[in-house]
Amino acid sequence: MSIFAVGCGGNAAEDESAGDTDTSLEDLQAKGTMVVGIDDQFPPMGFVGDDGEITGFDVELSKLVAEKLGVEAVIQPIDWSAKEMELNGGNIDVVWNGYTITAERIKKVEFSKPYLNNEQVLVVAADSPYQTKADLEGKVVGAQVESAGLDALKSDPELSASVADIPEFDDYLMALLDLDTSRLDAVAIDKILIGYTMSQEPGKYRVLDESLSDEYYGIGCAKGAVALREAIDKALDELYEDGSIEALSIKWFGENIVIRDVD
Repeated sequence: MSIFAVGCGGNAAEDESAGDTDTSLEDLQAKGTMVVGIDDQFPPMGFVGDDGEITGFDVELSKLVAEKLGVEAVIQPIDWSAKEMELNGGNIDVVWNGYTITAERIKKVEFSKPYLNNEQVLVVAADSPYQTKADLEGKVVGAQVESAGLDALKSDPELSASVADIPEFDDYLMALLDLDTSRLDAVAIDKILIGYTMSQEPGKYRVLDESLSDEYYGIGCAKGAVALREAIDKALDELYEDGSIEALSIKWFGENIVIRDVD
């Protein structure tokens, strides 16, 4: 968990120094909006609902936090493969949509404290003969481009060397469509996403018992935007304490799975 000490709270002296010079929070409040960059094909965190409106757990949570900050959340779908470029280029204020904290991403963005635990898993069709990672030797395993699932897949040297191909998709829904039509044998995917999908379409998919990696989700601010990151964490803490987060988590997941402290 050493990456959290570096990227999700940082060094207190450094934070204080940065806070003296950065105006990220006051600039946001002066603007009156917080532009939230999301992947709108990532249920249940952010997706287009049946009514054509963007909804999801992270979408609703970002709006609660924006209200705490005294601004309006503007939900902005982005090309997920360019998320850090969009953030540090000023096109969005935060990346907030099942955004996995990794050592590589910490070099590019300012991360909040973790707020959800997740795993990267392998999903297959419910009637698939594959039961283990070893069964995928010579098979085709897909993943979303620039995703934690792709990183986890490539970080498993035995698995990544044994599969025939690892095609990359713009979003997970496209990958699952190829799984449905047998163009893929498996997909490396977030457990939270596929768990929600399986609850909506029971009997269609199955997750292999062996996971690829454990991970945490965080909110990404532009590098150096310490004041904004600290304000977001403070708002999340307050929403956790007053029960708002628990109610939202139960709505989307059936239980409170939000975390605020990680050792």
